[in-house]
Amino acid sequence: MISTNQFKVGMTIRYEGDTYRIADFQHVKPGKGGAFVRTKLRNVVSGALVDRTFRPEQKFEQLRTENRPMTYLYEEPDQIVFMDAESFEQLALPRDTLKERFDLMTLNMQVEVVYIDGAPFDVELPTFVDLKVVDTAAGVRGDTVSGGSKGALLETGATVQVPLFIEPGNVVRVDTRTREYVTRA
Repeated sequence: MISTNQFKVGMTIRYEGDTYRIADFQHVKPGKGGAFVRTKLRNVVSGALVDRTFRPEQKFEQLRTENRPMTYLYEEPDQIVFMDAESFEQLALPRDTLKERFDLMTLNMQVEVVYIDGAPFDVELPTFVDLKVVDTAAGVRGDTVSGGSKGALLETGATVQVPLFIEPGNVVRVDTRTREYVTRA
């Protein structure tokens, strides 16, 4: 059990029967009245972000989390198969675990599988991935000065907005957290 003064960003706790990851917290000491802790908690199952305020003496169950490096091997219709980089054991996770991030993964990509209390729960992709542009509209001469953007289809099936000078065959770097174009690779 931990108290609110032991909170750290990224810590996983159990609150009201659900599992939450601490996204942000702030200790507040108002001039009048008792101190409190204002937090933003992300529900690890639904992904919803909730604001909660706690008294300093409240206790929570801290859940043990562990990240294990794994390699993305292949996909099946309803699951994705990974291989542990150390023990070479294979792990199959349901496709909905990755939600909308799956289309940024390439074969043999190194990822981190997050375990909560010994059970695989989530997959963390590298912060940036380099992907080849398969198809994009042609940029119109003169539009590049205005700093416009256009949609580009990547080799994995993902679509991102890229600058007008990007052409099919270019390799672009994409931020997996925001799904935005960063630079040419």
